[in-house]
Amino acid sequence: MARILLAEDDASLRGFLTRALERAGHQVIDCENGDDAIDALEHGPYDLLLTDIVMPGADGIEVARVAAARQPGLRIMFITGFAAVALSAAQASPQAKVLSKPVHLRDLVAEVDKMCTAA
Repeated sequence: MARILLAEDDASLRGFLTRALERAGHQVIDCENGDDAIDALEHGPYDLLLTDIVMPGADGIEVARVAAARQPGLRIMFITGFAAVALSAAQASPQAKVLSKPVHLRDLVAEVDKMCTAA
């Protein structure tokens, strides 16, 4: 269905997200930090950037800025466990979806599907 760039520094969560999205039919390119995600943008285009916000190296907001500059119109979804950071992300990227951790995999996949099928 969609080609997704995933940036999440928690290895177990990254694995769960990748498997859930792949089971839903998506192609997932996963990265363990923001710097790797920025490098992976060279292998785009992508339909969706799904990124944690607080990560080593470039944070998710910076990844989203670079991604949006390189691929205008890219859909962006942030996931974070920090409420204040979620507010900051929503202000920095008003068109992006922000989900708070813990997130249920079923809900995440549903949101991804909704974003990827939106016109």
